[in-house]
Amino acid sequence: MSPSVRNIIAWILQALLAVAFIMSGFNKLSHGPDTVKMFGSMGFPGWFAYLIGGAELLGGIGLLIPRTVRPAALGLIIIMIGAVWVHATKIPGGIAKGVPALVLLALLVVVYLLRRPVARLA
Repeated sequence: MSPSVRNIIAWILQALLAVAFIMSGFNKLSHGPDTVKMFGSMGFPGWFAYLIGGAELLGGIGLLIPRTVRPAALGLIIIMIGAVWVHATKIPGGIAKGVPALVLLALLVVVYLLRRPVARLA
């Protein structure tokens, strides 16, 4: 794949993922008490809801900044692995309801790999 095609694909995925995570983080933070209640029903402490919401919001922003794309993607990958695990073990409906989390996880891995440093030929 040529570097320009790789770059275009990466930017499209980064923009789409950024929108998804910024919206998700904003929703978690703006509906704090409801989010805390939901996280509590799954056995997590209330502060964890704010941590995840803030991390999603900042991670989404980080996907739009060239210097922070890989660290943001890696952090969001960790969050999405947790989300898939929660869907599989704690949410009624299981992994079937966690398909969006699986898709986001896969797309984050693609972005992480597309943005890896490439050796340049002299």
